[in-house]
Amino acid sequence: MKPIQYTRGQALPAILASRIAILDGAMGTMIQRFKLTEADYRGQRFAGHHKDVKNNGELLSLTRPDVIRDIHEAYLAAGADLIETNTFGANTVAQDDYDLAPFAREMNLESARIARASCDKFSTPDRPRLVAGALGPTPKTASISPDVNDPGARNVSFETLRASYYEQVEALVEGGSDVLLLETIFDTLNAKAALFAVEEYFDNSGERLPLIISGTVTDASGRILSGQTVTAFWHSVRHARPLAVGLNCALGAALMRPYIQELARVAGDTFISCYPNAGLPNPMSETGFDETPADTSRLLHEFAAEGLVNIVGGCCGTTPEHISAIREAVVPLAARSLKREFFYREAA
Repeated sequence: MKPIQYTRGQALPAILASRIAILDGAMGTMIQRFKLTEADYRGQRFAGHHKDVKNNGELLSLTRPDVIRDIHEAYLAAGADLIETNTFGANTVAQDDYDLAPFAREMNLESARIARASCDKFSTPDRPRLVAGALGPTPKTASISPDVNDPGARNVSFETLRASYYEQVEALVEGGSDVLLLETIFDTLNAKAALFAVEEYFDNSGERLPLIISGTVTDASGRILSGQTVTAFWHSVRHARPLAVGLNCALGAALMRPYIQELARVAGDTFISCYPNAGLPNPMSETGFDETPADTSRLLHEFAAEGLVNIVGGCCGTTPEHISAIREAVVPLAARSLKREFFYREAA
């Protein structure tokens, strides 16, 4: 085991202690604006691939990097401090659905490089822009049976998840990520596999990046899909000493409020992130969701005014217009303060 040092993302703790940081918005909504065809997704390299690949957004980092770069730069121009790599589904478990698992590592590497170049373009000495290496939940769950007639059945193992996440983390760091963001957690056991892989990589490399952990409450029950309350979820992952913990996806800001309040109450020793959907699905709206930039920004302004958050942004349905409005709404407000020194510095 090598001595572990914090070598990247060093500016982020001080930023979060002094002001609210802005995360970018949705990737999928923005990709849809380009109206790409199956041929666009395939490019020349995958023209002969035997399965359809349309809507495999992570593949675009290899076949249409210009699209991903343009989306990143739109969010940076709108005021984002952190942008997520285009890697939500860039793991072998998810890419196996397309028979593209062998290319998952390259997707992460190139996605991180694209995001790194975009951040470098917009960074200034007094305002660095940071790359958040995104680790999605995978489309499989280690806790829940896919067969109602066989409660003990599983379609993925802890070891498969661990290996998949380790490969992803290694490539994201190599490509230039400053922070790791484990997001949209609906199954805490999946998250445990990811956290094991993250810590394993830190031990092997001697390099530790700040970590943000974000769960998702799927409905008004106030629980993640695998059954935990927000409080139970926090106590299940706090051992990883994240720089920030939060919630994203599934709900718009209006419905997310009580759960962010709960998380801010129980996680008093770490920063809080919140990036909600743009409301509920609405096929008649431009984005497919019913919350406008004004709606989302007003609600996140209220969260900030209550002292609940340190990082805010957008998830499904949000656009650069949302991010610009959110930034305008929260910039004048103070960041949430902590009850004591946060985990990142304790572990340094």
